Parts: sequence; C-alpha cells; structure tokens
Amino acid sequence: MPPVSKAELYAAIRRDARAGMSGRAIERKYRVGRRTIIKALSSAWPEPRKKPRRRPSKLDRFKPVIDEILRADLDAPRKQRHTVTRIYDRLIAEHQLVDVSYPVVRAYVAERRPQIRAEAGRGPVEVFVPQSHRPGAEAEVDFGEVVVRLAGEQVSCFLFCLRLSFSGKAVHRVSLSGGQEAFFEGHEHAFGVLGGVPTGKIRYDNLKSAVAQVLGFSRSRVETDRWTAFRSHYDLDAFYCQPGLAGAHEKGGVEGQIGWFRRNRLVPVPDVASVDELNAMIDAWDAADEARRIGGRARTVGEFFAIEKPLLKPLPGEPFETGRWFTPWVDRYSQVTVRTNRYSVPVRLIGRRVRVLLHASHLVIYDGHAQVARHERLPGKSGARLDLDHYLEALVRKPGALPGATALEQARAAGKFTPVHDAWWAAARKAHGDAAGTRALIEVLLLHRHMAHEHVVAGLAAALRAGALTADAAALEARKATDADEPAGPEPGPAGPQAPVASLTARRLAQLPPDTRPPPSVAAYDQLLRHPRHTTEGTTRS
Repeated sequence: MPPVSKAELYAAIRRDARAGMSGRAIERKYRVGRRTIIKALSSAWPEPRKKPRRRPSKLDRFKPVIDEILRADLDAPRKQRHTVTRIYDRLIAEHQLVDVSYPVVRAYVAERRPQIRAEAGRGPVEVFVPQSHRPGAEAEVDFGEVVVRLAGEQVSCFLFCLRLSFSGKAVHRVSLSGGQEAFFEGHEHAFGVLGGVPTGKIRYDNLKSAVAQVLGFSRSRVETDRWTAFRSHYDLDAFYCQPGLAGAHEKGGVEGQIGWFRRNRLVPVPDVASVDELNAMIDAWDAADEARRIGGRARTVGEFFAIEKPLLKPLPGEPFETGRWFTPWVDRYSQVTVRTNRYSVPVRLIGRRVRVLLHASHLVIYDGHAQVARHERLPGKSGARLDLDHYLEALVRKPGALPGATALEQARAAGKFTPVHDAWWAAARKAHGDAAGTRALIEVLLLHRHMAHEHVVAGLAAALRAGALTADAAALEARKATDADEPAGPEPGPAGPQAPVASLTARRLAQLPPDTRPPPSVAAYDQLLRHPRHTTEGTTRS
C-alpha cells in the first residue's frame, strides 16, 4: 500500500535507502523525482508547504480610508454610526471606488471593526466566561414559540421551560397564550414536578408578564403587581438579564434547551386533539429525558437531579390562583368577549354580568358562584367558540335559526353533532315538517345534558332504524342503551320473581346516597297524653 502522507513517504524512502535500494529503484517504486529523494534523505520531516503569496486586491488602496471611518465611529452617537452600505456609498462618491463589489467591502468591515475597537482599548467584542452552579440553587426560565396541529388545524403555541442550572433537569409546558396566566401556570407546574423551589436566583428575560419597566441600563426593574405577589408566595429570587441579544447569553442553558426540545421532540409537527393531550406527551418526554447525558458529563440528568432535589425549598402549603378574572357583560348573542375573542354562555344570562376566570389554555365562566360554561381558549384574535347546548332554549322558540347556526357548524366540526343526528333530523323534518321536526331534534339534543353522548347517538340510530321519529322514542332507546351499558347486578336466585318491566323508581333509589338520618319519633306527642284534659263542666277526662 503506497504511503498516504508526505511524512510516511519520506520514512519509506529513508527505510529503503538504508536497506541498499538504489535511487532509480526508489524513483520507480514511489513515482517521485530525484529532488524528493534528496530532501527525504536530508531530513526526516518534510518542509512546510509554502503559503502562496497573497494577491493584491483593488480594495487595498481604500483600506486606510475605511479604517479611518471606523475609528471615527468609536466616538460617534450610537444611532449615527456608519453602516456598511453607507461606507460603500461614500467610497464610490468621495473616493471613486470602481470594480469592487459590496460583499468585498462588507467582509473587510466585519473583520476590521472589532480589531479597531480592541486597538482603541474598548475591550474585546465578546467574552464568554464558564460558570459553575451549586445544586438546587439556580434556574433559568424562558418562552419559545412552537407550531402544532391542533384538532386538524396548524396553530402557533408557546412553550414554557424552566431548567435547573446544576442538573439540567427541564420542565416544559405548552399553552395557547404567552400571557401572564401561562407564565404563572408554567411555574406552578414546574415546581410541582420538581417537588420544590430553587434556593437561589432564577434568571428571566424582561417579559411583560413580570417587568413593567426597565430602569435605564441597570439591573433594576419595576415589576407588575401580580408577579410581585406570585414571587412572594413561592419565595422566588428573580435575576433579570440584559435586554436584547446580550441578555440571551446570560441564560444560555434554557435557550439551548428550548432549541434541543423543539428539534428532538416536536419534529415532525405533533398532531393532537387538545393542548391537554400534548402536555401529557410532554410530561412523558421530560421524564424520559432524565436518562440522557448533556455534553461530556459523567452522569445523567436524573442522577444529577437526585443530588439537588433534597436541597430545594419546600412548596407553600396553599395554592396561588394563576388565572385572571374578568367581569364582562353577556351580549344579545349570548356571548362574552375576553381578549378580543367571543365565547358562548346559556341564553338565560343575556344582559347580565358574569365572571370569567382566564387560564393559559381554557377559561371558566361563572354566574355568581355557579359554573355555567367552560371553553378551550382560542389561540388567535377575533374568533368565536360557541356551544350548541347554550342556545337550545332559544332555538325551541326559533327552530328556523338552527340550520344556519354557527354553533351547529362548530358542533359538527368537533364531532358532537354526528351524521346520525343529521340523518334523524332529515327524517323527522320529512315526516313532521321543518318546524316540528327541528323542535323534536332540539328535545333530543337536550338529552345530552343528563345522558352520555354515545348513548344518545345509539338511541337515535335505533329510533331511525325503527322509523320512530319522535323525541320520546329516541329518549326511550337512549335509556335502553344506558341500561345495557351499565354493569349487571347480582343474578337473582332461582326462586326470585322475574320482573317483566324495569322499575324506574327502584333504579332511581339505587342511585341515591345512603340515608343516615335517624328514624322519626313521636315521643314528644306521647307526653301530651300523660296530662289530664279538663272539660268545660269541670270534670276530668282521661
């Protein structure tokens, strides 16, 4: 096998020459010239390759001009310094620059600008100092944007990440919003998974959820009131990074973690039915990540986390309300507007003020202390999420509004209004007319309030097969489906009576809780019989 490097070639030539091989034989064997053999015999180490002489550039005579411009920029106002485009234009207009392209000037400026800054004593452009972290003391928090397919639609979501600096243990949470409620819920979930709170500082960007105002060029910040209360509740010590790209290097661990998680866990784009389903997957991924090693560390993430978990501060005993309250009015469309999006409520609440508790991925609507609606939060703006059940009382009076109702279209898209509903509705309208058939369908839809969805659909299918196109027939078939789906009780003995018809009263009593009240007593009335009663004639009657 011929030598692969020049050093090996020289070694082979010297070895063969020492063995007595002639120069001509060595030339033929290695296909080299006489001068190469002489150099190999004179030195075991090849001479270094000569660097080609640098060719002159047309930019050479303009380089002193560019350097002078960059030196002048050191004392110029920050927003009035030369850009590469401005330098290029000045060279053409003032110094007759020709036949030199813009990329050549841009490359030279990129090389010389930091050198001139260092020559002027302004320090190096970028210095990275390695850091060490104590177990259980420090953490980093950040948000990242991710894209998921949610119920068949591509949606931009927000990925919250809290990462412990010592072990690299990270907890992630996806939400439909990047607002303050998502910021708080991400912390609450992360602390619950970790089983405690870091004892030292947690590094943050200057998020609007936490920072109301950045004070000059210092580390001082004016914090929002709710964030101050949240920090006090969990006893957090916040450290705010510098604004812009400079601050990203101060929490590089979580910045890199979000990128790693996005590339390794969210590729390809996950297709889920709800945010809760995606977060359940993320919890499993976070648990599996404890088995990986970061870089060249000797131990896994889980092994390092086992060291620092006992050192975390304990969680507070009472929870913190992470949601945000709103008190909107219910408009004439039976909707409330929260953060530019509209959500439906029961029609009986039209014209009243309700309370809305907004969370990161859902919201709950209350009338007083009673919950009246719950919706998954809309990710965009100016959207509407309507529940068909909220409009049924109004549709009984206006059956003609059902075919074109937005709530009906959303119920179809969500799979709540199935093709079985449509088939039964079409048959009922054909048999009883549009208005009567639609009212019968609405009565069937009311069954969903106290019966399982699959049982109502099974009842509609059975009624449609039997040609029974009334709400009572559909309800009867749905109850049969419910009874068939319930677990069977103990079989009666051979002598037990066989009831031909199921007793609804016995069925209801079986579902009632046990009555622990004492039996009634008439002892108080018996005391009245112990005293004689006097008549008007003065005689005593016992």
